[in-house]
Amino acid sequence: MTTKSITLAALLLSSAAPAFADGELNIYSSRHYDTDEQLYSEFEEATGITINRIEGKADELTARIQAEGVNSPADVFIAVDTSRLERAKNAGILQSIESDVLEAEIPSNLQDSDNQWFGFSQRSRVIFYDKADVANPPMTYLDLADPAYAGLVCIRSSTNTYNQTLLASIIENHGEEVAREWAQGVVDNMARSPQGGDTDQLRGIVSGECEISVSNTYYFARAIRTDVDGLSDSIDMIGLQWPSQDAEGAHMNLSGGGVAAHAPNRENAILFLEYLASDQAQQYFSNGNDEYPSVEGVQLGNAVASLGEFTADDVSLSAVAKQLPLALTIFNDVGWE
Repeated sequence: MTTKSITLAALLLSSAAPAFADGELNIYSSRHYDTDEQLYSEFEEATGITINRIEGKADELTARIQAEGVNSPADVFIAVDTSRLERAKNAGILQSIESDVLEAEIPSNLQDSDNQWFGFSQRSRVIFYDKADVANPPMTYLDLADPAYAGLVCIRSSTNTYNQTLLASIIENHGEEVAREWAQGVVDNMARSPQGGDTDQLRGIVSGECEISVSNTYYFARAIRTDVDGLSDSIDMIGLQWPSQDAEGAHMNLSGGGVAAHAPNRENAILFLEYLASDQAQQYFSNGNDEYPSVEGVQLGNAVASLGEFTADDVSLSAVAKQLPLALTIFNDVGWE
């Protein structure tokens, strides 16, 4: 846990940048949440820095920054999931930075080993089940492959980055052989061909198409906090199982970012990343978008807190990212659509 609370004011006073920095900041972001507007406006008001944004899909933004080359105006790249952050690093569009604030506030397992990306908010990928029909839900990720659950499991496609990183974490934690057996077992247990997003996996329980599903926590918390069509009215029928609590813990995936390789406003970019580690920003990730803060000790939003306490997997996500190519190979080998 951090030894002190990092507010935006304290961050600005302790930063190498002046408290009223002025200038511009160009952000390329694949986060598509309208609620993030408060993050940007608060930073602009506190610093005098004008934010310019380009939004799009992560891989498209990565390709755009590559094409722009040394003349790219990009200062900050933001993406959802470790796999996309790692692809950006491998594409050469990020740079290593040094920041005492980020080193102190962001846990080491949520940082790239070369300090090219940092995780600022988290989602846990967990198991959901029909309370009425499933008396003994899977207790671990590996249990999802148990033949006892044949024909019961709804889960997304192998092209989904959340599933790619989950399998990569299983490789890192348990080895290739176990991971391959797991992937084949899940395919064998699918209630239907992979389809839709995470919310659709939860809706599958409501509709009776499946009795067990895998989804990120923030989709479930959102349905508690707001009205999500086809889900909120039946939310009480769905149980949540925190996986692998007596083993590695629940898998966490990230929303994070880094400084672009040729950032024209490098100091402003670092200041913005440090701002994302401040209490204000961290609380907003949880209150506004139902995510878990990356900084320890930050108060959770009400909907997130209602999900209960759990043990998270503290495996290095930088190490997990190195397993992504093998994860894709395994998905292809077992016929996971």
